[in-house]
Amino acid sequence: MGQDVTLTASDGFKLGAYRADPKGTPKGAVVVIQEIFGVNHHIRAVTDRFADEGYVAIAPAIFDRMSPNFQTGYTPDEIAAARKMVGGADFAAMLRDTQAAIDAVKSAGGVGIVGFCLGGSMAFLAATQLNGLKAAVGYYGGRIAQDADKKPQVPLMLHFGEKDAGIPLTDVETIRKKQPQAEIFVYEGAQHGFHCDERASYDKKSADLAWPRTLDFFAKHLRA
Repeated sequence: MGQDVTLTASDGFKLGAYRADPKGTPKGAVVVIQEIFGVNHHIRAVTDRFADEGYVAIAPAIFDRMSPNFQTGYTPDEIAAARKMVGGADFAAMLRDTQAAIDAVKSAGGVGIVGFCLGGSMAFLAATQLNGLKAAVGYYGGRIAQDADKKPQVPLMLHFGEKDAGIPLTDVETIRKKQPQAEIFVYEGAQHGFHCDERASYDKKSADLAWPRTLDFFAKHLRA
């Protein structure tokens, strides 16, 4: 459905992205921010799903400054390689690249952002710092608790797994206290990565609850 495109950030850096367009008039646009595994098969599939729901959807390759077209799967060796990548990530640069994606699709109407894992943290930061958004959704963003004093400029929804080994429930409670306006959901028995049907931690029950909540949230806030 989609196609590879090139974006240009405010500092002139050119990065790749995957873009999918709906068949009819767009309801708006959604920027999809990757896990640590790059704009891989799963993230492209998620982007396509948003296009199927009527949105222009785009997934910027926010690791391109470190390793162009970095993509991995979910074997132990691939996970280890991806963790090395995120260790050297420049969050300010990734936010510039995310802004380029927002700017590329804003003509479609209201723009939302959704991110997974690393992308969940990025979606939160984007909500606090970037321009042109109307709503933000984060799935199991591990850095959100440490940035929870920052103030989002748009409505915020967050999804967490009860059994996420990297995000203790104490972190979720910290976020609840510091972001009382946010819609926050914790999914019983779910682990990190529960939305991704290509990972061993996939939890269909939780994913099937979180996805329509995300769609309803965007439908509410992205109206022109």
